[in-house]
Amino acid sequence: MEIPKAITEKIILDDGREIILETGKLAKQADGSVVVKCGGTMLLATVVSAKEANPGVDFLPLTVDYRDKFSAGGRIPGGFMKREGRPTDEEILTMRLVDRVLRPLFPDDFHAEVQLMIQLISYDGTILPDSLAGLAASTAIAVTDIPFNGPISEVRVIRQQGKYTINPNLKQMNESFELDIMVGASKDSIVMIEGEMSEISEKEMIEAIAIAHEAIKKQIDAIERLANKVPKSLTKREYCHEVHDEDLRKEITDFAYQKVYDIAKTPSEKHERSDKFQAILDDFLSKYSEEEMEEKQPLAAIYFHDIQKEAVRQLILNENIRLDGRDNKTIRPIWCEVDYLPGAHGSAIFTRGETQSLTTVTLGSNLDANRVDNVISQHEEKFYLHYNFPPFSTGEVRPVRGVSRREIGHGNLAQRALKHVIPDDTPYTIRVVSDILESNGSSSMATVCAGTLALMDAGIQIKKPVSGIAMGLITDKESGKWSVLSDILGDEDHLGDMDFKVTGTADGITACQMDIKIKGLSFEVMEQALNQAKEGRLHILGKILDTIPEPNKQLKPNAPKLISLEIPKEFIGAVIGPGGKIIQQLQKDTGTTITIEESDEIGKVEISGVDQAMIDDAVAKIKQIAFVPEVGSTYKAKVVSIKPFGAFVEISKGVEGLVHISELEWRRIEKVEDSVRLGDFIEVKYLGMDDKKKMKLSRKVLLPKPEKKEENKN
Repeated sequence: MEIPKAITEKIILDDGREIILETGKLAKQADGSVVVKCGGTMLLATVVSAKEANPGVDFLPLTVDYRDKFSAGGRIPGGFMKREGRPTDEEILTMRLVDRVLRPLFPDDFHAEVQLMIQLISYDGTILPDSLAGLAASTAIAVTDIPFNGPISEVRVIRQQGKYTINPNLKQMNESFELDIMVGASKDSIVMIEGEMSEISEKEMIEAIAIAHEAIKKQIDAIERLANKVPKSLTKREYCHEVHDEDLRKEITDFAYQKVYDIAKTPSEKHERSDKFQAILDDFLSKYSEEEMEEKQPLAAIYFHDIQKEAVRQLILNENIRLDGRDNKTIRPIWCEVDYLPGAHGSAIFTRGETQSLTTVTLGSNLDANRVDNVISQHEEKFYLHYNFPPFSTGEVRPVRGVSRREIGHGNLAQRALKHVIPDDTPYTIRVVSDILESNGSSSMATVCAGTLALMDAGIQIKKPVSGIAMGLITDKESGKWSVLSDILGDEDHLGDMDFKVTGTADGITACQMDIKIKGLSFEVMEQALNQAKEGRLHILGKILDTIPEPNKQLKPNAPKLISLEIPKEFIGAVIGPGGKIIQQLQKDTGTTITIEESDEIGKVEISGVDQAMIDDAVAKIKQIAFVPEVGSTYKAKVVSIKPFGAFVEISKGVEGLVHISELEWRRIEKVEDSVRLGDFIEVKYLGMDDKKKMKLSRKVLLPKPEKKEENKN
């Protein structure tokens, strides 16, 4: 069988690295298949689309799946099951990055099921695959006949010491940076942004996005060159997934538009407003028989949704009035409370409008660190945040099937927003959990605000408080009007053109996430959104500081106290004991948690517990086991043996030394028993080691030195 000849294209990065796009060699039964190579890192992306839409489907059933193969990095999966299982959080976050940039660019009327699968098939330990995943996905679509308003691509941009780098390697990512963002875009539009920053300005943010866009344009040129070499991609498939009744559309528009506009103009709560909108649709459909209703209702619901969208958008653009009566800059009413849960180490409620987060902080030891073990990295997180979005928060009944991709994504955004303000010398593992109790827009930003409050309540001395806000956008192509909205509602997110989440301190941005639903977003609009977001963030920050102006000075009484000490490396085994017997008994006796890490020539011991006296007891016992006398220190010693030349004393359990007879008293004594007896406790000073590596101990140096008698001169 003849080996197929691959079709390739190259992308040259500014630092000389090559990215190679290859198709025609692997997975040829898929609609599209592409291998993306950079160094020794390789991704395989495949896409398959159904020829027809399933009956009744009026949306795009797009599935994006990304997986790291352990074999790519020469590793075998850990655990009992020696095969890749559920996707990790890191894999899910990569899926979301790709999905968010692809989904808006499929035609609105294309409803055939699309499955896009990306696999890391080789990893060289340096080139990070997540910055190549969007490029691989878009290229796989580009070489098919699947309708798509692309191509797009994604790049990561970091800034270190004022210098920008596109798609940094692992070493660069492990160094400190001022900015780390992933940007997804087409040639003429920014579609998606996500990242974290070290309190940068809005101007610096725009600059980084512009640099990313220039790099993306070069990658898109390469995708287009490759696609032009694949005959299949030159003609896109024909489809018809929507059949419309224009008479029905006009009829319901004439009947409902003004009614919807009037309801939208009257401030109301989410459920009340939803009920009123539904009553209009029900009123319109009531004139039809049951048989006609079955035929008309699905399309009528679609057209009514379009009417809602248009009415709400025109109300904002023409009258600067939003669904809850605010103008485009006003923030919803806020109330906050800290120390709400007596059992938690820190807790807070943050409520903005109809969105509410109840957030807790729990402090733990090194044993509680979040252990990350995947192909790319094996490390521990001592600060992490979990976000939960139960169905009751929106008044819904739906199945609860574990943590959703959305929950993982929102939690990751809030974690990145807060992690830079955690003090570097914090000894604790910190877990923040946000439970969303009500939701009507921007629950991830409520999590950031509640997280700040809960950390301050817990007594964590954060560097600066952080707040967050979600910005929206309404545009009208025909009139050219546009309006940026601060603190968007859920309906404004759904009916609008942008969801732009920005978090930061009073001095700069710490994280952001943006999704755009329209083409051609200008940097002017983005800049206004960032500046308007800053105004909103500072307003919200004021509300946070009104509630708790600074972190509590003390931890809660029920919070664990944590003490760290160092012991010589050779004593680690003695503290642990055979099979862990000594350390386990010590933890049981003192009610503490003890961990030991080996580092260079020392052992780092961490002791945590609630009872300070028990912690002190554990410290004393460990110091006893790992006892090393310090020159110049004084010890209470027990006389355990008497010899003609001195007394042997025990200065710590199992540690004995000789006090020579000449070091017992300043006066000359004939027998040791003239000064001390067996079983006596005396204080001795450690003077160091003698030439024979024996301890030199002295009692007399701690006793008053007798004054010399003056000689009789007469």
